[in-house]
Amino acid sequence: MFDWGFWELILIGVVALVVIGPERLPKVARIAGLWIGRARRTVASVRDEINRELKADELKEILEKQARSRPLETILEEPKKWLDSPMSTQGSGSPRTSTPGDAAAEAADPAPKPQPPGRDTSPV
Repeated sequence: MFDWGFWELILIGVVALVVIGPERLPKVARIAGLWIGRARRTVASVRDEINRELKADELKEILEKQARSRPLETILEEPKKWLDSPMSTQGSGSPRTSTPGDAAAEAADPAPKPQPPGRDTSPV
């Protein structure tokens, strides 16, 4: 903030001691400290508010650039295109792509064969 060194502060303290006097100096120092603290908090809050506004402006600019490069309509159309695609959906709605091996395996073994009566192959 200010470029005050040790000797400048000592000189201010001596002048304050001579002008104010030793009886009132602690009270004046306490009041000065309170005012300095309030001033620092005010400056910090103003700085934080300015930083928030700058970040908000940057965010607005980024959103505007994204809106210009990729409009909302195209983003909303993507799920529609995905649902209308030739891929089939199963169960939970996850897309399933079939491979040639899947079709051959389903055709070769369409259902499990039943066990003959009297033979229990289940584990005990």
